[in-house]
Amino acid sequence: MPKYYPYKICGYYLYYTEHCIIEAMHVHASDTKLSERGSAKFFVKSDGSTVIKAEGNLKGHEITKIQKFIKEHYLDMYKTWSEDSSNGFYQN
Repeated sequence: MPKYYPYKICGYYLYYTEHCIIEAMHVHASDTKLSERGSAKFFVKSDGSTVIKAEGNLKGHEITKIQKFIKEHYLDMYKTWSEDSSNGFYQN
């Protein structure tokens, strides 16, 4: 699983799977297994805001902190995403 960063944010790794690069840019968050199952999923828009597809095991305050982190770092994260995917930001 490609991680956006080697360290955890709010106790969660931020990553994407090789199976989901056919979708628009998004971020999974999980503290244990790096898979889609049980993870939170944030689709990222071109302004860094996010749309939550799944909350996984995250609590509300953790979601808010991760959304803030994504907003602050989304352009760097997009560089990592674009190494494996030709799909851009979430449009809807």
